Amino acid sequence: MIKGIVFDLDGVICSTDEYHFLAWKKLADRLGVPFDREKNKRLLGISRMDSLKIVLEDSKGYSDEEMRAFADEKNRYYRELLGRMSPADLSEEVKDTLDELRRRKIRLAIGSSSMNAKYILKQIGLEGFFDAVSDGTNIKHSKPDPEVFLCAARYLGLDPRDCMVVEDAKAGIEAAAAGGFESAALGEAVKCKLADFNLDSFAELLEIV
Repeated sequence: MIKGIVFDLDGVICSTDEYHFLAWKKLADRLGVPFDREKNKRLLGISRMDSLKIVLEDSKGYSDEEMRAFADEKNRYYRELLGRMSPADLSEEVKDTLDELRRRKIRLAIGSSSMNAKYILKQIGLEGFFDAVSDGTNIKHSKPDPEVFLCAARYLGLDPRDCMVVEDAKAGIEAAAAGGFESAALGEAVKCKLADFNLDSFAELLEIV
């Protein structure tokens, strides 16, 4: 029986993919580095620094200090764009499903590699809603390492075997498996065929939990 659910944030609870793309594109254009939507797909579900390495893979070598500065620059662009978000960015389907899961006494957590997870939750009106938030501020290893999900389960006071992970990225599904969690795939993650459940919609969670 599932006692807790750990949700990825971007692409599952809400979508900030376009903001990520625009921020990376602005940085790449400033540096004169080719970057398009096809390359952007490779950044799904991985950390900011790992994403930066992909963005800059065809350019000259940069020092660690320069890389950190570029990552910070991208995050400034991204945070500016996130300021446009509001509760309108949270769909009625997602909110109704979360409310029903809460009524069923299921513990709910966020497991996201993003360092902006808490800010995004505040923007969309979910600040304080989840029982736990594990994000890029409390982990050393990004997905497909299971650390972010293991931390979330620990914060919930649950064993990974009693939790399900909901993800839209292959790296997240791999992380769930590595951590001993059941998993449910949405969107792009369905294509990897590695999840225990494949969902056509967020509300389908209510049929399997």
